[in-house]
Amino acid sequence: MIEIVFITHIFSAYMVVVKRRRSGIRAPDLRLFIAAPAGEDAPMKRTNGKRGFARRFYVSAAILASVLAAGCGERASTVGGSVLLVGNGGEPRDLDPHVVTGSPEVNILHALFEGLITYHPTDPEDVLPGAAERWEMSEDGLRWTFYLRGDARWSNGDPVTAHDFVYSWRRVLEPTLGNEYADWMYMVENAEAYNRGEVDDPEALGLRAPDDHTFEITLHAPTADFLLIILHHSFMPVHGATIERHGTIGQRSSGWTLPGRHVGNGPFRLALWRPNTLIEVERNPYYWDAETVRLDGMRFFPIEDENTEERAFRAGQLHITQGVPANMRERYRAERPDEIRFDPLSAVYFYRINTTRPPLDDVRVRRALSLALDREQIVRTVTRGGERPAYALVPSPTGGYEPPQGLVVHDPDKARALLAEAGFPEGREFPRVELLYNTSDNHRRLAEAVQQMWRRELGISVTLQNQEWQVYLDSTQNMAYDISRAGWVGNLFPLTFLRVYLSDSPNNQTGFASEAYDGLIREARHTLDDRRRFALLQEAETLLLESHATLPLYWYTNPFLIHPAVRNWNPHPIDQRPYKFVELVWE
Repeated sequence: MIEIVFITHIFSAYMVVVKRRRSGIRAPDLRLFIAAPAGEDAPMKRTNGKRGFARRFYVSAAILASVLAAGCGERASTVGGSVLLVGNGGEPRDLDPHVVTGSPEVNILHALFEGLITYHPTDPEDVLPGAAERWEMSEDGLRWTFYLRGDARWSNGDPVTAHDFVYSWRRVLEPTLGNEYADWMYMVENAEAYNRGEVDDPEALGLRAPDDHTFEITLHAPTADFLLIILHHSFMPVHGATIERHGTIGQRSSGWTLPGRHVGNGPFRLALWRPNTLIEVERNPYYWDAETVRLDGMRFFPIEDENTEERAFRAGQLHITQGVPANMRERYRAERPDEIRFDPLSAVYFYRINTTRPPLDDVRVRRALSLALDREQIVRTVTRGGERPAYALVPSPTGGYEPPQGLVVHDPDKARALLAEAGFPEGREFPRVELLYNTSDNHRRLAEAVQQMWRRELGISVTLQNQEWQVYLDSTQNMAYDISRAGWVGNLFPLTFLRVYLSDSPNNQTGFASEAYDGLIREARHTLDDRRRFALLQEAETLLLESHATLPLYWYTNPFLIHPAVRNWNPHPIDQRPYKFVELVWE
């Protein structure tokens, strides 16, 4: 029986290799399937093959299952040749740009959709035309007019029109849809009132399409950084006829995003979605700039564990990873420096606190937790990716803005005094508190380090809990947690970090609410003078930091592995880029 199983295993592996080579996709060495998984001390040398892939390493059982499923399914890939294999970090909740919130979803959305404008491939402070070929702003800053290109098409061949954008932006504001970024569109005339149900008539919104190729947006006040704001995925268009065919404009999860139903306007179209295994996109032949697209397709693998992902990279199963295990970073730097990058990132890693739950409803307890954290030690001994300790929420600097100083510090003596003042001297009688993180070895390592700091400095024991990505999202959105890890990727303007904590923001999952804070943020939104706007934002961030509803830990870098054949995967402060310029060049 053992011999039969072994022979069957070899044959299955061989068939995967044959199928993948026939499709033009590099397959791993057969030895990968019959050897034991490699540990951290396995050799990192690689042989020189035609395409330079690693061929002498081992793949974990999880990746083996993923590869077998991807190669032997009932619908084989239709793309061939230049197919980029990407670690996606987690299974996307949906592929609807108006309902998703996380990086595992947004990574894929940029392949399937294109907004009025898109990211510049090399300059993060500039933008490129997307569905619109040009635009203009009125002298008073209240009206923006975008002129859509005549050759823009949906992936089913339908023309992309200004009416599609009116429908799509209205959809974002539909109260029943529950878009968590709807407040980003409140700059539009009557948008806030419509989203709150105070105005019922969608014609009252400042959205007009006088003809098929002209989209007019009327704002209720001039808005700083307008073009950078509408790069956000919530401003992407959707195909109204497809939405209505499978549900209504305000319905979530109607099934329209499944393969065979999905319609987008990006450089790629959805070809395959095998849950928890693979999402595959292929060239969209109707894309207006199809001649520029250099890849035949992309495959996104939802691998949450960094160690599994790293082994997959060494085995030739991935060209790009989502991350790198912290304990492998120095080794890659030393032995394979051409395959690891530490890109700058406009992002903050922090712990959010549910301020509605005792004892965390006491600001003295929250402040004690913050003061007990040695952020310098965290980045030096735990993360080890060139991160900077975060002593504020907004990274310093961001678009010329400098956050307030001296509010987040390391002072264990003060922390112990505050905890005693709150009724828990030396941590005695401190109730059970859980720290939640989504499944990831790096998140676990950091949580264990923080757990140890709180035990050592405060005498309290915090329980760790990990959940898979989608369950974690549900827990945080429903505030079913005590303390949870979080990350926020902003852009080159500080409002993207601070507007999250408005009292009515769906992304504010802490319980923090302040009328003074809300007023400062709303005023800053429409203040075009940088000096005045930054002063308002500093005052607002001071209020937030003094509440200790969030505990900033570090400002990110973006460590990841990348095969040398990948070209034009350029650094970007929010790790987004137009995929149409990315290519694989084999030497």
